[in-house]
Amino acid sequence: MQPLFARPLEELVESLSRLPGIGRKGAQRIALQLLQRQRDAGERLSQRLEHALQTLHPCSRCRTLSDHDPCQLCTDPARDARQLCVVEELADQWALERATGFKGQYFVLNGRLSPLDGMGPAQLGLPILAERLNEVETVILATSATVEGMTTAQWISDAATARGVTVQRLAQGLPVGSDLDYLDNATLAAAFDYRQ
Repeated sequence: MQPLFARPLEELVESLSRLPGIGRKGAQRIALQLLQRQRDAGERLSQRLEHALQTLHPCSRCRTLSDHDPCQLCTDPARDARQLCVVEELADQWALERATGFKGQYFVLNGRLSPLDGMGPAQLGLPILAERLNEVETVILATSATVEGMTTAQWISDAATARGVTVQRLAQGLPVGSDLDYLDNATLAAAFDYRQ
């Protein structure tokens, strides 16, 4: 049986559908939009992706993507080098930068401890983080409330405590505007445990 689309189109759709949040139909729509209606945007996207792949690399201090090493955040004298916020993903760092007034530094794990997925301490850069803990006074754990996120936070907390570093964790629990009787038990328990 002959394929319905030309091989390059099938390969493009397949590649796009591997991105998070994009299914096969969405990938088809994106591919057709870029190839049929917005070829110039497709060209720019291709060039910018190629440039980003060639120039962006993890910072040796914080593991954020940067075209400098160390990155701009690590070398910014206006940032408080005594505070280190540990996040799972670069998107988490961006969210904190948008939503908070945090002026310390970051460390990006690029995942969380999950031996079944091949994510151990080395893959998360925890040996690099352990060295950074010697330079800070406070570490803020901004990992997810999943089992893996909590395990990762505990590993970091133990390492920080052993070095005399103050450990803080983001509050967990109630979303703004929620009613208690509609919350699941785990969320309600976390909110109660992390009460101030």
